Amino acid sequence: MSGAIESLRGDQKTPWLRYLALGAVALVMLYPLLWLVGASFKSNAEIFTEAGFWPSRFDFGAYAKGWKTSTEYTFATYFLNSFMITVPRIIVTVISCVLVAYAFARFEFHGKKLLFSIMVGTMMLPLIVLRLPQYLMFRELGWLDSYLPLIVPSAFATDTFFVFMLVQFLRGIPRDMEEAAQIDGCNAWQLLWHIIVPMLKPAIISVIVFQFIWTMNDFMGPLIYLASVEKYPVSLALKMSIGATEEVDWANVIAISVVALIPSVAVFFAAQKHFIEGAASSGIKG
Repeated sequence: MSGAIESLRGDQKTPWLRYLALGAVALVMLYPLLWLVGASFKSNAEIFTEAGFWPSRFDFGAYAKGWKTSTEYTFATYFLNSFMITVPRIIVTVISCVLVAYAFARFEFHGKKLLFSIMVGTMMLPLIVLRLPQYLMFRELGWLDSYLPLIVPSAFATDTFFVFMLVQFLRGIPRDMEEAAQIDGCNAWQLLWHIIVPMLKPAIISVIVFQFIWTMNDFMGPLIYLASVEKYPVSLALKMSIGATEEVDWANVIAISVVALIPSVAVFFAAQKHFIEGAASSGIKG
């Protein structure tokens, strides 16, 4: 009896120890972000000499100066450019990846296993290997200095990680509802739209969140294909704000870096419930 009581007491204490450990790990992981926010209020001397995140004063002048930039455009233009790349890319990514995943998970066709193996193999291929042939192809198409090279490839399900993830979700979804819908006369397109897509909602939201963050943070793609400053996204504008010939006011750069994080953080927290469900579950419950 006493052993059972001790075990019960141990179980009651364990959650607090877990929360304490999780809190400590969270603090370690969040500290760089806290330091980034605090550094936006510091001078150059403070940034490079103090490891603490708490500034000596709170002056929002760095945000105002950083927003104006050293060019004729403000960061409002660069944020708009980022959204002009990100939003269409998310749309075509979701459509193409859902269609391809649906075909792999629900249809039988010649060479299916081989094609799926090739698709999975491309996930291991470094993207830098594709840069040169893609650049030459887009140059022949006349797409350089436009957003097309950054958007159009995703319309052909080239983001194979998302296809693989959606296939795994579809494989975990029972076919009972699909079979019932087929008996009622639904065709493949109706099954996809009315049955599969609602069940795939957590996975689709995961695709949206991942693609939003990755596209907003993409630096190499815009650097290769865009030449006009007025078309730059935020990632390139931040690099451009770091001058090569004059002293950099790092507080301005860090302040705009904090602002640039806000859309990604907002999207993550807005979709947090479905995103965690999509990343941790098999697609549906029950």
